[in-house]
Amino acid sequence: MNCRVCDSTRLEPAIDLGHQPWCNHFLKKEEVGKEPFYPLRVLFCHQCATAQLDHTVAKEIMFGDHTYLSGVTKSLGEHFKTIAREVDDRFFKNTPGKSVLDIGSNDGTQLKHFQALGYEALGVESSKTTARIALDAGVPTLNDFFNLDVARRLDRKFHVINAAGVFFHLEELHSVTDGIREALREDGVFVVQFLYMKRIVDNLAFDQIYHEHLLYYNLKTIETLLNRHGLALFDAYLSPIHGGSMIGFITHQSKGVAPSARLQKLREQEEAEKSNDLATYLDFAQRILQMKQENLTYLDDAKKRGKRIYGMGAPVKGNTLLNYFGIGRKYLDCLVEKNELRRGLFSPGQHLEVLIEKELTQLPDIYYVLAWNFKKEILANNQELIRNGVEFYFPVDPTEITQ
Repeated sequence: MNCRVCDSTRLEPAIDLGHQPWCNHFLKKEEVGKEPFYPLRVLFCHQCATAQLDHTVAKEIMFGDHTYLSGVTKSLGEHFKTIAREVDDRFFKNTPGKSVLDIGSNDGTQLKHFQALGYEALGVESSKTTARIALDAGVPTLNDFFNLDVARRLDRKFHVINAAGVFFHLEELHSVTDGIREALREDGVFVVQFLYMKRIVDNLAFDQIYHEHLLYYNLKTIETLLNRHGLALFDAYLSPIHGGSMIGFITHQSKGVAPSARLQKLREQEEAEKSNDLATYLDFAQRILQMKQENLTYLDDAKKRGKRIYGMGAPVKGNTLLNYFGIGRKYLDCLVEKNELRRGLFSPGQHLEVLIEKELTQLPDIYYVLAWNFKKEILANNQELIRNGVEFYFPVDPTEITQ
């Protein structure tokens, strides 16, 4: 294959997580055991240093309809509110007729916060179910896959274009990036929010590797992509959301905006720590194997002591971990979730039933926390259980990011 970013053929395997099902395909009872499996491998590009999957599950399968909702967790809603306020305060506070386009707008949670600040909002969301939820909530939403053709059909320019947790999903990467340039006003700002690969490696958060995430960006690699399409990153910072996401601010390359001091510092850190070297990824793969053994040893010991263990959360990424570690009914009785769209479904691969948290009739001795990226919220919400002896075990436990 060719590199998804630079078209090079100089690609080398770096991380192999075996064959896994599409991990957002939560199963109905009659589907259990019938789900397809696909290779889950990360390649390293020797020309541009982009980490990327070698196998593409068609976007129509993964994003035509799914059960992920942005609005379920308070932490994410607060994060989106902060982003909207920051963008408005920095760039468009007193701008008349200000507008925002959200790509992969999900249930409209991010756009609601822009609407509250006076923006004319439009979301483009591929999932039928979530697009309908957004529309019902008063957020104008186009049910489609955003790309250059869609941008041209819209035939308008936006002050703000937002892409939160979607820019690394893109099968039509170059068409989408061209579409963003096409739809962005000359004085506009594109805000990209992406899982930061340096942070994933540092914190052993390998479960953030799954088929929906085709690309794994560091600053160097996303800048290679943006520059190829006439866009330039001029500022960025690391946010705690999702265990470590980069928030980047981008405009037209032709404007010649100088990079901020904090962006320069982040670039220097990547260089100093060899974040874009193949050796770093190969070491990461070995550390994942060690992590697998440590987790299985912990779970084996807990079961020998007669402990009842539930999975906390049914996040998409949790299925990468469960399937690679081989954690099924031998260890976990079920997965416990707030998102009611997943009630009574079963996890792909390991076939753990999803129960709704407020409907539990029996508590576990241990929660094995798959939704570890909301650690602070989970611990705050469960102080009574902790006082009563319920243990919360975090298989991925990243160092805290302070801002």
